[in-house]
Amino acid sequence: MKTLLGRDESVVVIHGSLGREERLKAQESFRFDPTVQVLLATDAAGEGINLQRAHLMVNYDLPWNPNRIEQRFGRIHRIGQTEVCHLWNLVADETREGDVYRRLLEKLEQARQSLGGQVFDVLGKLQFEGRPLRELLIEAIRYGDLPEVRARLTTVVDKAFDRKQLQDLLEDHALVHEVMDASRVFRIREEMERAEARRLQPHYIESFFVEAFQRLGGTIKPREPRRYEITHVPAAVRNRDRLIGFGEPVLPRYERIAFDKSQIAPPSVPLAAFVCPGHPLLDAVIDLTLERQRDLLKRGTVLVDVRDAGTQPRVLYVEIDQAGNARALHYAPYLDYRPLESIEPSVETILDRPECEWIDRGLEQKAQTHAVASVVPEHLKEIRDARVELLAKTEAAVKDRLTKEITYWDHRAEELKHQEQAGKPNARLNSDEARKRADLLQSRLQKRLEELKLEAQISPLPPVITGGVLVVPIGLIAAITGRPAEPAIRADNLVVAAKARDAVMEIERGLGFDPIDRELEKLGYDIESRVPGTGKLRFIEVKGRSAEADTITVTRNEILYSLNKPDDFILAMVEFKDSDNHRVHYLRLPFRREPDFGVTSVNYDFAGLLARAGEPS
Repeated sequence: MKTLLGRDESVVVIHGSLGREERLKAQESFRFDPTVQVLLATDAAGEGINLQRAHLMVNYDLPWNPNRIEQRFGRIHRIGQTEVCHLWNLVADETREGDVYRRLLEKLEQARQSLGGQVFDVLGKLQFEGRPLRELLIEAIRYGDLPEVRARLTTVVDKAFDRKQLQDLLEDHALVHEVMDASRVFRIREEMERAEARRLQPHYIESFFVEAFQRLGGTIKPREPRRYEITHVPAAVRNRDRLIGFGEPVLPRYERIAFDKSQIAPPSVPLAAFVCPGHPLLDAVIDLTLERQRDLLKRGTVLVDVRDAGTQPRVLYVEIDQAGNARALHYAPYLDYRPLESIEPSVETILDRPECEWIDRGLEQKAQTHAVASVVPEHLKEIRDARVELLAKTEAAVKDRLTKEITYWDHRAEELKHQEQAGKPNARLNSDEARKRADLLQSRLQKRLEELKLEAQISPLPPVITGGVLVVPIGLIAAITGRPAEPAIRADNLVVAAKARDAVMEIERGLGFDPIDRELEKLGYDIESRVPGTGKLRFIEVKGRSAEADTITVTRNEILYSLNKPDDFILAMVEFKDSDNHRVHYLRLPFRREPDFGVTSVNYDFAGLLARAGEPS
């Protein structure tokens, strides 16, 4: 095959004698290395791995258990596959067992046309009058010349693929039978909507990864929209993965990577590796970046909040103000802050101000105390609830599967023992071997249950402070330099912003929605508006300006939130003609791409945005 393709690296192999690391490397190379075209594998690649890059499969030797066919085909025929999958099964022609297999495959094709790809989900559960396929094939080999045997075997195969029986198996195979009331469904959907709006993936991670990877010496090139090709992964990144990684290895190159699930497998383009938290390439880049820059985190930094007209600075471990009030922050608020500029006061000058005299080494202890008392318990509860529920389901499944196998081998051992006592030993398996298998499965069950019990004992580690930020309001910078505050954050503009939010909330109520003001939480939008009876949310960013205004300033977080929820994000612009008259404009899909890596805010032409906007709806 290598000779036919002309390159040794075009074929990779997976078999049982390969080590775990070599097997993962072959799997990842087949999925993402453009030079690899063929994977040649034994049943070692039959289950548990994703080979979705391929859509063509050839079964050179057919197993005597249909469950194996299901497992093999499931490597390519799975959720997210965009191509039509084809499976060729090579059957020995003009043989007795070949006739049975051909009949089985014909019925399988008929069932697939009737029930779709779901039939492969229950293929391993088929029963042939209570007997496994292996016994049918052996019977065909021994007695297949007898017409009555051949007719009966055909009937057995036909009955196994009875449509009603397959429907019953699909019902039993359904994962969830629990019914939730509508209010619970709506609450869950609202939480999912919020989580999607504030997710790190894909925009935060994409902008970080591209910048950090290039700084580490990697070569990455944009290809199709929001997809990249990596032609060189530095040795330092690959070596770091060998130290910290435990899953698939980092490859020397990637044909495509993507940061958004929707871009993994678009039609007619190569499959992309999904780079997200937990992917070894991203983990290695983060770990290496932290190692090289950790001293900068410990030293901390000073950032300027251009939207705060006050003069009281804050410290960002958890956020602490001058009065000692602490609160946990969410979702990267620092992306909206900018560094000190060279013409602005130095760090020393700012720290010498009376407004900063409360900032001392004791702040770290205050932040840690707040994290221990408030942040950690909340996070622990969230993790524990989900984990315990999953472990309970896993324990039930493990008990069900292994107990059935133990019962089978116990029964088989007794059956073989009676045969041996009757002078009819089984040449392939004796009662002692069957008993050993039952005992081995029993020990596996006990070990797995002990592991699950340990996994359920979840306890938090103490929080560790890795860095800190002093957030300086632009109002304090203005007070030190003697220059007036920037127009975007003057007190009169804050009043206008409050009036604008009130106007938008009134309109939302008039449209039949249920709005909530979230401006103080600094989430990346100002108003969260519920759609009654659906659990859906509308995320509204409000900008109030006079009719003569030239620009609107939008923060990085606001832009990224709009890109995370493009269909549900609205930029509401309130145009004030005078103190008593205003007009509200709604603009959907206001932003087309995220800002560059170092950008904290972007100015947009007010008239241009108004021209694209429409009436509230």
